[in-house]
Amino acid sequence: MIHPLADIRSQKIGKSSRFWQFAIVLEGAKVGEDCNINCHTFIENDVVIGDRVTLKSGVYLWDGIRVENDVFIGPNATFVNDPLPRSKQFPNVFQQTHLRKGCSIGANATILGGLEIGEYALVGAGSVVTKSVPSNSLVVGNPARVVGWVNEKGERLQNKGEYLIDNDGNKFKIEKNKLIIL
Repeated sequence: MIHPLADIRSQKIGKSSRFWQFAIVLEGAKVGEDCNINCHTFIENDVVIGDRVTLKSGVYLWDGIRVENDVFIGPNATFVNDPLPRSKQFPNVFQQTHLRKGCSIGANATILGGLEIGEYALVGAGSVVTKSVPSNSLVVGNPARVVGWVNEKGERLQNKGEYLIDNDGNKFKIEKNKLIIL
């Protein structure tokens, strides 16, 4: 479904994706299947979006952004792709930012360019992300720091001393900044 007030120039749009009013997608962008692109969004040419991605209102994805499947990007999340921006001066190559499968970006978070947000990671609302975020981590603050760990459902894991546990009783441990199921 493409709202009549959306401006979708790309021909690389997956089946069942929805574009609401005032969504703008430039010609070179690729959007996967079953995505929900809310109103007042902008997707530049060199952007690749996977399947089942949600972009809430006020999100602008600039050249160099790569979004894998099942990612959620909250309202007014901001992405940067140029470390030294100047009017009418463009870098030879824009920084690439990778949002890995299943991660979630909270409302009003700022993600600096050239970073990776790991699989199923959760970036808290208003956070300023200045370095890459490990998979399954929960980061908050300015600058964003790891304050906990989440499972694939986004549930915060509880610390039980020698291990972490989720609501289903699954046990995990952290090894080299990576979540391992026991």
